[in-house]
Amino acid sequence: MLDPCFEDSTATMGVFPPTGLEYIAASLKGLVGKITLLDLRYARAYQNPKALSRFIRAEIDLVCIGIQWDARFENICDFICQLPDEVTTVVGGRKATEEVEYLFTRCPNIDMIVRGEGEEIIQQIVSGVPYPEIRGLSYRNNGAVVHNENHDLPDLTHIAFPDRSLRGHDYYWSQHGVRLSRHTFDTVLTTRGCPFKCKFCTFSLNPLGQKREYTERPLESVIEELKTVTADIVLFSDDNLFTNLKRAERLCDLIIENGIKKTFIIQARIDIARHRRVLDKAQQAGFKLFLLGVESPHDRILTQLQKGITQQQIREAFAVLTQYNFFLHGYFIYGNITETEEEMLYIPKFAQEIGLDSISFQKLRIEKYSPLKEVVESTPGYYYTHIGGPVYSDRYGRNELRRIRDRIRSTFYNAPQLLRIAAKARRIGLVTNRDLADSLLRLPVVLPRVAWGSVWNRNRKRRSRRPTPLVGSQPQVSGSV
Repeated sequence: MLDPCFEDSTATMGVFPPTGLEYIAASLKGLVGKITLLDLRYARAYQNPKALSRFIRAEIDLVCIGIQWDARFENICDFICQLPDEVTTVVGGRKATEEVEYLFTRCPNIDMIVRGEGEEIIQQIVSGVPYPEIRGLSYRNNGAVVHNENHDLPDLTHIAFPDRSLRGHDYYWSQHGVRLSRHTFDTVLTTRGCPFKCKFCTFSLNPLGQKREYTERPLESVIEELKTVTADIVLFSDDNLFTNLKRAERLCDLIIENGIKKTFIIQARIDIARHRRVLDKAQQAGFKLFLLGVESPHDRILTQLQKGITQQQIREAFAVLTQYNFFLHGYFIYGNITETEEEMLYIPKFAQEIGLDSISFQKLRIEKYSPLKEVVESTPGYYYTHIGGPVYSDRYGRNELRRIRDRIRSTFYNAPQLLRIAAKARRIGLVTNRDLADSLLRLPVVLPRVAWGSVWNRNRKRRSRRPTPLVGSQPQVSGSV
């Protein structure tokens, strides 16, 4: 099992484990003799492809590689190309599912690509099911690539949770190779899917266009998993932990009853503000950081995005949420269709007005099956350069949106706001005085790397893809993973 991400792939690469790959590893227990999990962010000895290739040839019969995101995708492809072509190689993950054809062309040593959620597919591969019978699998056959029908989305109740004993290290908050906190991080998934239909959302559909309906894990299984977690801070990576309020309340009760002492990060909609009893229990259970999708301060944009809320409802929700000891982080989208610069620049002011502690913001993006794709294509003056990429317009191109982004950041993250962030995080127990002191001491090391990373990323984006010829044949699978 190989996570090919590198330590500088994103600003916070060191925080969380490769949970998707760990679910795949868990699904293989009992079906293979040995499972080795390598995360290249930490397994530095194997960041050299020659060293990794020697290990694979000596120890591994099946290489499973997870590619989830766009970050350093071309570098990851270069790395994969240097791995042994005589050892069966399977690739999966969100980005891999989006780039099936390209990966087969770009990396001649890739034998199979698992499309979509892969727990049941990988079980069939190692169990010897003939490739033509495995739905959701793309594979090479006599120099050609065969794409089987899509696999049905698996039943979450029968999927094993990650085995953390396979890890060789803990996960810390780090940026550009510098550890910024003594606290360890982990993730737990209690549901998959989302019942809402926000028009902008790129995660309601998988890269195959399949809608992952909201599915719950038994809470007994969630508590069993939490008992295996040694990390200090745990992210519940559900799209919205409070989709089922009774279940969320029961989860809080079970965390309290079982004496599980963690700091929890959760994703939620602002609707939760209407349910104070659940919020009271969430605070008691250790929920401290709320990641909230606000998206826009403007009613017409919220309507355009089918968010289902108004600016007034957002204000009313935060009037409640700010009464709790929660650190509130808001997500925003800028560059929406027909959105003006003035409207975009109101984002940081609105965020401070409603009491958000921190914000992140990204350009409107278009995925293959997004409902916004047709809207952009039918709106004169708006365009996107590739699926998965941001939306631009004749009025707001790359340079204009970059300038607006910088103004949003500088307006919100001014000196008073940074001091409020530090004070709030300390007051609610999210950080300690020692954490703050350690972060300040590391700034002289981190800032130059951040600046260099920004230059490197700008240069990387200018590079174009250069496909290589399609070669290879169908492999045979056996042995260790």
